Amino acid sequence: MNGQICGPEELVEDFRVGLTHGRVPVSEMIEWATVPTCGAVVMFTGTVRDHNGDRVGIVDIDYEAFDRLVEPRLRQIAISARERWPSLGRLALLHRVGQVPLGEASVLVVVSAPHRGEAFSAGRFCIDVIKECVPVWKRERGADGTSAWVPTGQLIEDVTTAARRWRPADEPEAVTR
Repeated sequence: MNGQICGPEELVEDFRVGLTHGRVPVSEMIEWATVPTCGAVVMFTGTVRDHNGDRVGIVDIDYEAFDRLVEPRLRQIAISARERWPSLGRLALLHRVGQVPLGEASVLVVVSAPHRGEAFSAGRFCIDVIKECVPVWKRERGADGTSAWVPTGQLIEDVTTAARRWRPADEPEAVTR
């Protein structure tokens, strides 16, 4: 279903998690996360860029996921964020699969909170833990027609372990891959 969140998109205790096969609904999720009790809404989008290290001329990335694990892990991440920052308002954690063109979003984290500090920290936590434990792989395609799988450089961990290890970027030994 192009452009719509697929699978069991969930609204549980004010968070939404899911995979989408079409454009990530960035504006819709920001609007949904904006509530009267929260003075801060933080958004992170990971977008397809035209280079990766020495590889230039990237035109799109094909994302594949182990669907049965993605949504439960996104849900665990949202629950873990809420446990760390109980004052959070709403959280949206969405990942796109399939072919994503240059400049379009592949992952979205939206967090609302009463104040910016916890919103920024929770948003950083969510994207860092997503990168550690959500089973999504990507294959970059270049303008010359060649493609290459991008190594993740890490084992996929369970959410509890990754969440326990996480530290803000300004602390020593921060997990920021």
